[in-house]
Amino acid sequence: MLTRRRFVKEASVIGGLLFAVPYAARPARAAVLKPSPPAAFIRIAPDNVITLIIPRVEMGQGAYTSLPMLIAEELEIGLDQVTLEPAPPDNALYADAINGEQATGTSATTMGFYDALRVAGATLRHMLVTEAAAEWKVPSGDCTPSRATITHAASGRTLTYGDVAEKAARRPIPRHVALKPAKDFTLIGRPTKRLDAPDKVNGKAQFGIDVRLPDMLIATIAACPTFGGRLGTVDESSAKAVNGVRRIVYLPDAVAVIADHMGAARKGLAALKIEWQDGPHASLSSTEIVQRLATASERQGAVSTREGNVDAALKNAAHRIDAVYQLPFLAHAPMEPMNCTVRFSDGFCDIWVGTQVPVRAQQAASKASALPLSKVRVHNQLIGGGFGRRLFPDHVTQAVMIARQVDRPVKLIWTREEDIQHDFYRPYYYDRLSAGLDKTGKPVAWTHRVAGSSVSARWDPSSVKNGLDDDAVDSAAGPYSIPHRLIDYVREEPGAVPTGWWRGVGPTHNVFVVESFLDELAAATGQDPVAYRRALLDSAPRARAVLDLAAAKAGWGRSLPPGSGLGVSVLASFGSFLAQIAEVSVDPAGKVRVERVVCAVDCGRMVNPDTVKAQVEGGIIFGITAALYGEITISQGRVEQGNFDRYRMLRIDEAPEIDVYLIESDAAPGGIGEPPTAAISPAVTNAIFAATGKRIRKLPVDPGSLRSA
Repeated sequence: MLTRRRFVKEASVIGGLLFAVPYAARPARAAVLKPSPPAAFIRIAPDNVITLIIPRVEMGQGAYTSLPMLIAEELEIGLDQVTLEPAPPDNALYADAINGEQATGTSATTMGFYDALRVAGATLRHMLVTEAAAEWKVPSGDCTPSRATITHAASGRTLTYGDVAEKAARRPIPRHVALKPAKDFTLIGRPTKRLDAPDKVNGKAQFGIDVRLPDMLIATIAACPTFGGRLGTVDESSAKAVNGVRRIVYLPDAVAVIADHMGAARKGLAALKIEWQDGPHASLSSTEIVQRLATASERQGAVSTREGNVDAALKNAAHRIDAVYQLPFLAHAPMEPMNCTVRFSDGFCDIWVGTQVPVRAQQAASKASALPLSKVRVHNQLIGGGFGRRLFPDHVTQAVMIARQVDRPVKLIWTREEDIQHDFYRPYYYDRLSAGLDKTGKPVAWTHRVAGSSVSARWDPSSVKNGLDDDAVDSAAGPYSIPHRLIDYVREEPGAVPTGWWRGVGPTHNVFVVESFLDELAAATGQDPVAYRRALLDSAPRARAVLDLAAAKAGWGRSLPPGSGLGVSVLASFGSFLAQIAEVSVDPAGKVRVERVVCAVDCGRMVNPDTVKAQVEGGIIFGITAALYGEITISQGRVEQGNFDRYRMLRIDEAPEIDVYLIESDAAPGGIGEPPTAAISPAVTNAIFAATGKRIRKLPVDPGSLRSA
């Protein structure tokens, strides 16, 4: 595994030959981010067909456009000249120092590849031009590359990249190549239409759920509804009588129906008479989990941040404020439910799946099939929603175990109920905070204890040192200057409930907690929430700039009708800075409507501004859904929600007007996929306070608590 501060290899292919481009990892941009040493491949065929093998998956975030733009900019080709392929599983080539492996997540697609792919494109360009110049016996400076063709203007001669690719691959690889200055960019920073959009509109795009193989059967599955439970007895007689049902397959904790099509598989599954062995967690409830978290939060935790003398500062403060905040379990509920297609043939196990972690999917298939990794081939597909759910290959394991018992290719498709009730949930968090204020109301002391599950401890145990999960406390300090501060973490696991990343984890709860509590401090001292924050941002000019822009564009301070309010939040995470102003209205019945959201963004150098805006808009909708409706509850060891009737989404007629303002910046690119989601919930709840005078310390928002007396 390549490590930080090491030289890494940027991989590219021309003429079918592999060469490596040395690339020095730069220092981390922020405490949470690591250096980024990714690898990229480029194939140039003799007929001048250029194939880019994309090292991150496309799940709606625009990776299949922004990453090709980086290569094309330096390689001097048009986006209309390329074909794209997903990268095969290979940590040696595609691991980056942000994720530590070949994983699409942590808003790291552009951050992790901005320099690396440009270096790869520039190196190829240099070698191709050098080869053409050598064939013509002219200085390379007299040759101009454009749209995959090299021209010698003085003689009018031209060669395509395909003409010289094979010979160029034999040349020594330059250790250093000049990258374009920003003033010469023709692609980077310009709004660009998505390369994957046309096929998604006309239906040609293939997601995992669209895969069709000759002679393929369909499977759907029911896993034990109780966490940690097992399969008991099954009466399959009625299921086998359903037309189209082929057979029933048993797993230790689940049963699957194999049929000619999904309709028959679902009917067969419904006809099964199943008795489950509930296991040791049959009495587990949300109430029990919360009580354990509350108790755990009273213990001293692993220290993340210790600045100044908090105890003395709190003791001597003119005023002290304490608060407890809670955030619920959340499911991912992507539009495309979990699925995987498996075929055993000629000693190989082929899987077709949309996954954020191709290597882990391959490993899961290898273990389930009892075949070596070299005999497992992963065909990664477009993803209809990931949000962190497809970081976990549990469905791959199921699909392979089922296919081993069937003599034909099998596509496993989860039902929506299975998807929601067998997720890896965003952890339930229980946070205790205290602040000491001076006579002017300024915070001089701040403590924040996070209690909750550690996703990192299961994902990569080595990343949790001395009990501290850095991800769990990510953004718990915020961008604010407070002289005395203590932040610690207490790990408390929720029984057998599996937890995972949900469009980020630490920031999605910590930004809500920090921005809500800071709003409490401003209100307690009678100060304007924007001005209160601004006074604490002297050492964070980029955060202050987005706050000022959002406040100006939203008309902060303007008069609003009764029952309406404005709320603010600021985020500094994933290498980016956002400020959001939400305008909400609350009717007498307590129903909250988000009328408008203004978001100012500084995410460093932007590759495709259109994608940044789209990510912000989508992330805001995702976050409003969670703030108003998102909650997974547990009773008798089972998830109580099963479909969108009880796990509500924000509806189209509830969507607010969203205005996004982008700040141009020469800073290193930051992430944008997760920050808007993390920042919106406190903006909404702070606006609810402005509208009603009622503080929200627990999500989702309870309309009953907001009803007019």
